[in-house]
Amino acid sequence: MRMDALTPSQLATLEAALRAMVAQLEETIEDAAASVQAVELDQAAVGRVSRIDAIQRQSLAQASREALKTRRRLAQQALAAMEEGTYGECRRCEEPIAFKRLEARPESPFCLRCAR
Repeated sequence: MRMDALTPSQLATLEAALRAMVAQLEETIEDAAASVQAVELDQAAVGRVSRIDAIQRQSLAQASREALKTRRRLAQQALAAMEEGTYGECRRCEEPIAFKRLEARPESPFCLRCAR
């Protein structure tokens, strides 16, 4: 079923959401930078279990930061697609992506069917 293209109002709403998302993600990524620094604990002072715990927290922080960077990259790509006039078109099947899906995930490059 082919859906209608996004209206100018819908595009403006989604562009504002994407720009806000990029700004928020950049701030969050910057804030998270300290949590991925190398773990330097004096094992004699804090013990082995504490060091292992710190390394696990660091690993989780790194994974979280990478996920944030990926989402920021998708949002930036979505903004670039808006400039090119291809935003809202599924990259796989080339059908329009439903506005409701883009409202929920404005950076999504795929329609719901192809995302599955």
